[in-house]
Amino acid sequence: MANQGNHAVAGAHGHDHGHGGHHDLEALRQMGFWLFLITDCILFGTLFATYIVLHNNTAGGPTASELFEMPGVIAETFILLTSSFTSGLAVLCMNRGSRKGLIGWLIVTAILGASFIGLEVSEFIKMVDEGAKISTSAFLSGFFTLVGTHGLHVSVGLCWMVALMIQLGKRGITSVTKRKVNVISLYWHFLDVVWIFVFTIVYMMGVM
Repeated sequence: MANQGNHAVAGAHGHDHGHGGHHDLEALRQMGFWLFLITDCILFGTLFATYIVLHNNTAGGPTASELFEMPGVIAETFILLTSSFTSGLAVLCMNRGSRKGLIGWLIVTAILGASFIGLEVSEFIKMVDEGAKISTSAFLSGFFTLVGTHGLHVSVGLCWMVALMIQLGKRGITSVTKRKVNVISLYWHFLDVVWIFVFTIVYMMGVM
């Protein structure tokens, strides 16, 4: 009887240790994401600083005011900001325990994100067709690098979101998927904040 009791106590301690280890791993992954976000802030800060230095160096090529078409840029901005709102609704559904609502709002967010990328790619193609290539001038090098890096981040976020939706469909709302949803939502909000700076510094200042 004593041996059985000892085994039961040891098993309980082992379970607690495993449970604690799981939480430690989740916390470590969360911290890893914050470190990634900090490095991304540094990356975009460097790209913004480079663009500001180079934006007047057009080398006789087209200027920002000649190239930028604000109706399309405003549409991109509206779409991306709306996707930030829908990602927030997805988190609310998750906190209520609604897997269907969570996946549904993530789908809407992904569609809006894909629409944003489609408009941005169309803008780039049109600019290149007009002779405004990344090699045309320092201004265009800075522009394509900055805006393209943001677009690449949005594309990565979309792939990440699709993979997460598949995981949610298979496993439902668990502690792991909750962390992942919170992380992708935070990442998406971060990209929206970066875009607001892009819209203000690159486009608004470019056409003024």
